[in-house]
Amino acid sequence: MQEINTVILDKKQIAHKIKRIAYQIYETNVDETEVVIAGIQTNGFLLAKKLKIEVEKISPIKVMLCEVVIDKKNPTRPIETSLKQEEYKNKSLLLVDDVLHSGTTLIYGVKHFLEVPLKQFKTAVLVDRNHKKYPVKADFKGISLSTSLNENVSVIFEKNNDRAVLE
Repeated sequence: MQEINTVILDKKQIAHKIKRIAYQIYETNVDETEVVIAGIQTNGFLLAKKLKIEVEKISPIKVMLCEVVIDKKNPTRPIETSLKQEEYKNKSLLLVDDVLHSGTTLIYGVKHFLEVPLKQFKTAVLVDRNHKKYPVKADFKGISLSTSLNENVSVIFEKNNDRAVLE
């Protein structure tokens, strides 16, 4: 028997959420000329790329992308980033992931970026599950969703078929 996945956000809704988060990024960084959007591999980075396009469409802010590689099964391992520390030091930084589940990935990502002084540090997720085991929050979120612990939320970025599903 095949399980049915419930679509919680379709392509149009995701595009709307991304646009809204982009406006929030602009409002928070209205005096900045450059912002670093650091996306957690893989889907967080895909979301970061989409946010970059929208922010640059609606504002004069130049977005520098940073890919963040975190071992999600062992998040205490060293984190790798596509930018060197001096490239994001004293800048406004936004850490992005697709889904905030327990907060483990996001909090270890936050910890990594706190090793250097930042002008401002915010977090963004497309879906906030409200099952955090760490004191971490998303400053910008597409949707908050109360789910049971045995349910899983997945974001799928496919050409012309972006969606978030509850499994």
